Amino acid sequence: MPRPKEDFDTLYPYQMYTPAEVLEPDLMYTVPEIGRRLQDLAPDTNLEEETEARIIAWTIPWLVYHQEDMVINDPEGDEPGYFGVSEAAVAALDEDEQ
Repeated sequence: MPRPKEDFDTLYPYQMYTPAEVLEPDLMYTVPEIGRRLQDLAPDTNLEEETEARIIAWTIPWLVYHQEDMVINDPEGDEPGYFGVSEAAVAALDEDEQ
């Protein structure tokens, strides 16, 4: 059920970070590692299973939304896929910052 805005003490602007703002340009990450980065955590942070599942559920739509700014490897065997930020997305961020 919707709630009135006045029910909340603080309202923040909604921000969606881009891959170039979150990921290191020379590294590739698994989905759980990207989820941690989106939460401003180190990629190797140990999380409870329920917390990690929730973070992964939030990360997958973010990956789909930003698919044009991402690259992915060809997974080998049972290894997970790794995602990284594209060079074009890093260049665009650098241009925006100038």
